[in-house]
Amino acid sequence: MKPTDEIARRRTFAIVSHPDAGKTTLTEKLLLYGGAVQLAGSVTARKNQRATTSDWMELEKKRGISISSTVLQFDYRGFQVNLLDTPGHNDFSEDTYRVLTAVDAAVMVIDAGKGIESQTRKLFEVCRHRGVPIFTFMNKMDRPTLDPLVLLDELESVLGIAAYPMNWPLGTGFNFKGVWDRRTRMAHLYERTVGGMYRAPVSTGGLCDAIVRDRLDEATHRTVCEEVDMLEGAGATFDPAAVLAGKTTPVYFGSALNNFGVQLLLDSFLEHSSPPAPRLSRAGLIQPTHPAFSGFVFKIQANMDPRHRDRIAFVRIVSGRFERDMTVTHTRTGRQIRLANASKIFGRDRETVDEAWPGDVVGIVGSAPFAIGDTLTADPAIVYDEIPHFAPECFAYLENDTPANFKRFRDGLSQLLQEGVVQAFNLPDAVRKVPLLGAVGPLQFEIVRYRLESEYGAPSRLDNAPWSLARWLEPATSKDKLELPGGTRLALDSQGRTVLLFPDEWYMRYFQQRNPDAKISNLPFAELTLDPAG
Repeated sequence: MKPTDEIARRRTFAIVSHPDAGKTTLTEKLLLYGGAVQLAGSVTARKNQRATTSDWMELEKKRGISISSTVLQFDYRGFQVNLLDTPGHNDFSEDTYRVLTAVDAAVMVIDAGKGIESQTRKLFEVCRHRGVPIFTFMNKMDRPTLDPLVLLDELESVLGIAAYPMNWPLGTGFNFKGVWDRRTRMAHLYERTVGGMYRAPVSTGGLCDAIVRDRLDEATHRTVCEEVDMLEGAGATFDPAAVLAGKTTPVYFGSALNNFGVQLLLDSFLEHSSPPAPRLSRAGLIQPTHPAFSGFVFKIQANMDPRHRDRIAFVRIVSGRFERDMTVTHTRTGRQIRLANASKIFGRDRETVDEAWPGDVVGIVGSAPFAIGDTLTADPAIVYDEIPHFAPECFAYLENDTPANFKRFRDGLSQLLQEGVVQAFNLPDAVRKVPLLGAVGPLQFEIVRYRLESEYGAPSRLDNAPWSLARWLEPATSKDKLELPGGTRLALDSQGRTVLLFPDEWYMRYFQQRNPDAKISNLPFAELTLDPAG
């Protein structure tokens, strides 16, 4: 197969949502319909059932939430699919934002009973800022829901994006029987399976056929017919170019739990989404067809295999052809690195990969000094600045109470810092050198403690620190002349840049009043153009 054909069949996307909208369930069902798994699991599965493929970390299974983003790769109907499941919880938004730098589209899951929620809006804005096309799945239609027309109106009025329904629900709540496919003008009527573990049996027919009328009560059938007529009479046509430009979101209704509408979503998404897009580098716009291999590290994960102390750097390939054992330039250090141990990733499972193409995600296993945001390339002129950074909003000291565990504690914390789970800061005037950690959300600290103990055998203790804001100081500013309000501290980040730690916004405003010439930012000044919030 020619390189252009390999690129054209790649689809790389993320699934994003507010917590509990059904993101992980939809991920599992897409794997089921994509033929990647034979039996769908559930995060809340009993012990004698299998857990979800995407939630591989033990703590994820215990808490029933996604903590770490996961790569799931499979072939389906001629497409090479790279599906990235992401955490929904706000405390893990950094991980989600980084994943969004590595995808070409996103499927946004919305709980049809709740509509657009806070994290939905936040993630949508990140996608819009990055120009990522969005496909919307209105989930949980088998439960009490908002009116479907109200849900469409919310997309347009709250998010400011045109919404085009690709299908329409046949009833809602207990009366939800399936969906009407607008393109084929066929009703898809589904049967439930035990626990939603198998593909739902489906029957099709015209809206006025007996098979449909017999399944819907008279009132529901009449309402569906009226709403379908209204949609068709509105005169709106589906514009694929507007979807790829991020101006229109195709909307699909269904129930991930019961597998209603999942295959229609998968097939339609693969048809209307785009192959890998070009990326901006310091050398200009790099097309996927560029002959030189290039890619960037968007995630680092340690200990996915508990039997080994391994470390995987997830690389999104942007251009050229990846070959196992190839030698590339690590642009941050200038070193030549041989990519010998490369894997195709499926949750925590992996298999050796000999070649990969733009759009693919490759896991590089080993001890190479990779960091999030690093560029690997055959052409040293190509350097990507894709990864955003975020100002932490909570701080804590991490104490190692057992001197005998110091080496395990130090090595484990070093690994987790490389993953970007939390950020580390140094207080130059501190009497005791206890690690000061910063995170977007406090749940991140719990993850660090849990993993230090479970993966490295190093129990630790957290003591909350009194700050809630971090702002980077412009490098040219003289620190000697600063007037610091009480409770405000100067710190250094992991790269030695000066950061101001404030107890709250009042202290920050007071600092700005007392130091009008001092410039501060919620990002390091060299990265201001990467702010995902625009």
